Amino acid sequence: MKQFGRNWWGERFIAALERFTDAGRLGRGRSYASNGRIISYEISQSAVTAKVRGSVNPYYGIMTAPTYKTTIIFRTISPSHWKQVISKLSSRADMVTQLLMGEMPATIEDVFAELDLYLLPHSARDFESDCSCPDYANPCKHIAGLYYVLAAALDQDPFVIFGLRGLTREDLQAELAKTSLGKILADSLVKEEIEPEPVASYFTRPIRESDETDSANHKEFWSGARRLPPLPAIPTKSSVPAILVKKQGDFPPFWPKAASFIRVMEEIYERVRIRNPQMK
Repeated sequence: MKQFGRNWWGERFIAALERFTDAGRLGRGRSYASNGRIISYEISQSAVTAKVRGSVNPYYGIMTAPTYKTTIIFRTISPSHWKQVISKLSSRADMVTQLLMGEMPATIEDVFAELDLYLLPHSARDFESDCSCPDYANPCKHIAGLYYVLAAALDQDPFVIFGLRGLTREDLQAELAKTSLGKILADSLVKEEIEPEPVASYFTRPIRESDETDSANHKEFWSGARRLPPLPAIPTKSSVPAILVKKQGDFPPFWPKAASFIRVMEEIYERVRIRNPQMK
């Protein structure tokens, strides 16, 4: 059986419908969508229109499968409310970045909830549905089947719900790019085109670094006529690195001997260093 609402937004859409729609009728719609009864459907602005193949019912004299026209029209969010949503979104760098990159933030519904608005259907008042079938219940199995087809469309592209609510993906990204934060992020997301430069060969060719080798010859090379550069000077280590020892001076008050205090300490440090090379 074909899967519907298997991704994040398709699953959320079905979960939203289940809160205020009869589960039994939704189940019949799922089987309708799975069995290929939805012949075709089209999403245009806030409306979803489909052709649905009905069932043969000799009891009612229906000998051939009829085709019904099924429509779902979503209630759009007003332009003034969309401005409030854009203003809220533009203060969030993470959401602006994701939306400009064509990704739907997982917590975007929280922004709508702060304004007492809803992106996904919250109640039956968020859309109107109609079907040309003789079933007077709403949703009928044909409308319910279209619900699942729409959930599959949201699986592929979550931005479809924006268009159904009155703002397309392109318009949303254009409005976000006008904000101060959007301008900065939009510029950083633009990829710089690098023009390819033609080359004579794909292989690396040797490049002469200097002309000093021109004056060299084999005799000088093997006989060592040229003097090698001097070795770098090795810095000498301080015999007594301890600052406290040096601060005492050569003849501190507690030192009764005539010999230099620092020189004696140097000898002691040297003996310790030789016996234990790990000490520095």
